[in-house]
Amino acid sequence: MAGAFALILAGFGSAVAGNNADTNSLQADKYQTINQSYTGPDQPESEVDVTRSFDRATLDKQAKAQAEQVQAAQQELAAKVDQKADELQQNRWVVPVTGYHLSARFGQRSGLWSTVHTGLDFAGPSGSTIVSVGAGTVVSAGYEGAYGNRTVIRLLDGTDIWYCHQSSFGVKPGDQVGPGDVIGYTGSTGNVTGPHLHLEVHPGGGGPVDPYAALLAHDVTP
Repeated sequence: MAGAFALILAGFGSAVAGNNADTNSLQADKYQTINQSYTGPDQPESEVDVTRSFDRATLDKQAKAQAEQVQAAQQELAAKVDQKADELQQNRWVVPVTGYHLSARFGQRSGLWSTVHTGLDFAGPSGSTIVSVGAGTVVSAGYEGAYGNRTVIRLLDGTDIWYCHQSSFGVKPGDQVGPGDVIGYTGSTGNVTGPHLHLEVHPGGGGPVDPYAALLAHDVTP
């Protein structure tokens, strides 16, 4: 306040010395300069008395409301992050079997198949554990001719995954599975020359696509 009064007195002094201003009042431009100096952005907060220009109760009420809004926004953001993490985990793929070598790839031709090879073969010991590559629902689990014991799982995005030639099943239709859940065991049922998992990928339940490329697209290198 002392600084403000000093500025006001200085303004009065200049007006008297010049004899060109009303000594009983401040000119508008001088008042504006004084006011800006007093309340401007460079003024230390401790020298600004907010109670003179704004009701303290209203200020406290607004500050409390703002704090509550910030907290709610942070909680909502945290919830969305957790939800996204869960979605990413559910959509993540994993390799369906371990202890294998790839023995036949998609699109190969051989007298062993009536048409081109429509899947990816993981050859390994009979009875090896087969897991679901991703989260989904078991559509079917039963014997399917040349495919032998076959389990079909529909993933969350509608892609059907076929697991063929199993020695035995670990799930039944309607079961919900996640990536890495056991769904069966490798075997030699159907049209085979040795125990292996024949894996097929059918986007949208349609025709087969290259499983190797599909696995790579989901950050899995078999």
